[in-house]
Amino acid sequence: MDGIFLRHIAREIENEALGARVNQIYQPNRDELVIALRTFGGSKKLLLSARANSARVNFIEKTPENPVQPPMFCMLLRKRLGGGKLTGIRQEGCDRILSLDFECVNELGDAVRLSVVCEIMGMYSNIIVVNRDTEIIVDALKRIDLTSNSQRFVLPNIKYELPQAQEKYNVLEATPGEIAEKIIGLPAEMPLGKAVLTTVQGVSPLVCREIEFRVREGASNRLEGALYERLTAELERLKRITETCSGTPYTVYKEDGRPMDTAFFKIEQYGGFMKVEQSESFNRAIDGFYEERDRKERMRVKTHSLNKLLTTLCDRTARKLQKQQMELGKCADREQLRIRGDLLQANLYRVKRGASEIEVENFYDPDGKTLTIKLNPAISPAANAQKYYKDYQKAKNAEIMLAEQIEKGRAELEYLESVLDTVGRAESEKELSQIREELCGQGYLRKPKGKQQKQQKLAPMEYVSSDGFKIFVGRNNIQNDRLTLKTAAKTDVWLHTKDIHGSHVIISAEGKTVSDTAVLEAARLAAYHSKARESTNVPVDYSLVKYVSKPNGAKPGMVIYVNNKTVFVDPKSSI
Repeated sequence: MDGIFLRHIAREIENEALGARVNQIYQPNRDELVIALRTFGGSKKLLLSARANSARVNFIEKTPENPVQPPMFCMLLRKRLGGGKLTGIRQEGCDRILSLDFECVNELGDAVRLSVVCEIMGMYSNIIVVNRDTEIIVDALKRIDLTSNSQRFVLPNIKYELPQAQEKYNVLEATPGEIAEKIIGLPAEMPLGKAVLTTVQGVSPLVCREIEFRVREGASNRLEGALYERLTAELERLKRITETCSGTPYTVYKEDGRPMDTAFFKIEQYGGFMKVEQSESFNRAIDGFYEERDRKERMRVKTHSLNKLLTTLCDRTARKLQKQQMELGKCADREQLRIRGDLLQANLYRVKRGASEIEVENFYDPDGKTLTIKLNPAISPAANAQKYYKDYQKAKNAEIMLAEQIEKGRAELEYLESVLDTVGRAESEKELSQIREELCGQGYLRKPKGKQQKQQKLAPMEYVSSDGFKIFVGRNNIQNDRLTLKTAAKTDVWLHTKDIHGSHVIISAEGKTVSDTAVLEAARLAAYHSKARESTNVPVDYSLVKYVSKPNGAKPGMVIYVNNKTVFVDPKSSI
């Protein structure tokens, strides 16, 4: 958000909330304040943010969660601004410094004029309360003193001073010709977009690149003739938009859907490579931009956290399985232990006490070959025979136990890989929260301390086939179980990718015979919502729900089925 975009936001706030009363003040986190305003048309929530990567001032739709105990700065604002009237909104030129002026009443009943100054400057952003009559700082969200290594102090009871202004032209004061002359006076090798950014106050790099694109893509600041005229025309247009606040809010989205930037006019430099969307208002645009950006970032962090956990668990389980399989391989020679015990038992009379080995005839060998048996000279011949029997029994028991552990380990690895696949396909924070809840239930994560708010169950994804059959797709393993084993009717059709992790899919029969078309389209959905999403010829099994069951003790999402058929589909062929 640049200074001219902020100017449009300020105009909207002025139009909608000038004369409003402060109803309540909240501080949801360390760097943000929310002022609830009571206007003639209802109520508004105004966000003041000094967060380094998302500093802004704008109306918001959603109410953020607030701490039980408000911070000291919030309590001070409630005391000083509570019931106050919003009387003005001022911006310093086209810079990102906005002052909200309030008329308040102190404890003695005297009128006091206060300003809440919002300095939007990246990591140096701040919210400062100033007495307008004396220009003395009442307090600041971020106090800046000697320890902050700054040339400007922001502390209570000292005079408020504006941040040092950049040497740039304000389009409200300078003429397009003056600005153009300054631009062409910069070094010749400087791209035009950078030259505009260096010269003009209140414009973002995106807007400057757009001006360069409109004048001439790739142009330097050495402009003559028609190009110079285009530049002055663009600067004239910029001045007109700024003076009259006649811009239009646009948001630019990256190819993956993440919001990249906002602008006060349409951005055309990306052609069809990026989506550019117009908003209803500047406040809606910036609110939606940061809400979506923050949501994407939260999704990224939560997904990364779950992926890291599950990858670690998968690796650990796989290593454990490999070790158990190696140990099981050693048990394969257990019969040789029993044979040595039998042969030694049959030849005890020939074994001299203290011998380290004995060669005997192997009556188990069809050719009657001899076999050398190692002995422990410290124990008796009979004890040596018993030791071979004991080692044989130990290996036999170990084989049984290892076989059980390997079977459980394989099931656990398959389950963890299925959860990992589900995380990769999750599209909302609620889905990730339910996956985390599932892992807590299975003991892979600690349950949060204290009483937790009961989460509303997510509904499965719902589609309709081209011939009218409802199709439901599970979002995670818990939902897969609920959908298949509790929600679906016995005569419904169940589908799942063959030997590939993915969602359970149900075609609701509703008393009718499910068509081949519905099966094919549901199979495509099953393939799409699986690990094989990027493949082209995916096998999908399907059967009636009555033939699907869950073994005792099986992990969530794990079922067995019979009487199934298989169809091969391309998941990219949408329904």
